[in-house]
Amino acid sequence: MKKPKMTVIGGGTGIPVILNSLRTEEVDITAVVTVADDGGSSGELRSAMQLTPPGDLRNVLLAMSDMPRFYEKVFQYRFNESDGALAGHPLGNLIIAGISEMQGSTYNAIQILTKFFHITGKIYPSSEHPLTLHAVFNDGHQVTGESHIAEYKGMIDHVYVTNTYNDDEPKASRKVVDAILESDMIVLGPGSLFTSILPNLVIPEIKEALKQTKAEIVYICNIMTQYGETEHFTDADHVRVLNKHLGRDVIDTVLVNVETVPQDYMDHNKFDEYLIQVEHDFNALQKEANKIISSNFLRLEKGGAFHQGDFVVEELMNLVRVSRK
Repeated sequence: MKKPKMTVIGGGTGIPVILNSLRTEEVDITAVVTVADDGGSSGELRSAMQLTPPGDLRNVLLAMSDMPRFYEKVFQYRFNESDGALAGHPLGNLIIAGISEMQGSTYNAIQILTKFFHITGKIYPSSEHPLTLHAVFNDGHQVTGESHIAEYKGMIDHVYVTNTYNDDEPKASRKVVDAILESDMIVLGPGSLFTSILPNLVIPEIKEALKQTKAEIVYICNIMTQYGETEHFTDADHVRVLNKHLGRDVIDTVLVNVETVPQDYMDHNKFDEYLIQVEHDFNALQKEANKIISSNFLRLEKGGAFHQGDFVVEELMNLVRVSRK
């Protein structure tokens, strides 16, 4: 049998954890990565060069690479705050930006770097143009820019994206729609719901492909609620928001961590965007998804609560094997 085709969609630091474990399996992997980041190094390079932000793509490249850890340290090296114009920039972002300029697009740059990093899977930015994320709150207030959304005190009703540098309708990168339609499984997250996952899904072509695909669509629910995005959210609330943005119930399976984060474990100075552990509402969750897999997916590290990639991937592989029978 051919390898199962799995497409992982998201951004931030969430999906690299899953991709790093998934790359060791007999799977044909495609990663679709958000391009709506407008903060930090990515935001500066995006503004200066009008390119798709490189930061999330950088992290995914490293997660899917089998190159020695020394190369990762080089690619992730961040210039000191005393280094003038270079201050705060990871070397990898500058490399991606340079190759993007040389090749005419970030899409082309990433295809070159997947070969350089010995990646067997495929990595695509969700769009070949930088996107601007807009959040509309329950009170009607609107915030423009991913990095500014958490600053407004209110509950987000919905988000949408526009092209940053022209008025055309946002389009998916080449091959992204085909990857979704040809997949056996689509994995959403983990990651920031409104600023890492949804910026990909609200691109009209991707939204439509997710409605049409015969693939099983799996959502990996976040472990912690997030400041400015998901305060007081249950696991069911996360899935409800995804289904609402996609226009109908498309989430087939939800993976939920049920292991408790120890009280007072979280280092809230280091991980200041995370609030409390996501509460469970399994009755409501059953109305939003066909299947719920609850287990211990927790990894505690350096004062933070993360997904244990190997545990998550074990469940994903079980699911995809059953779906292909």
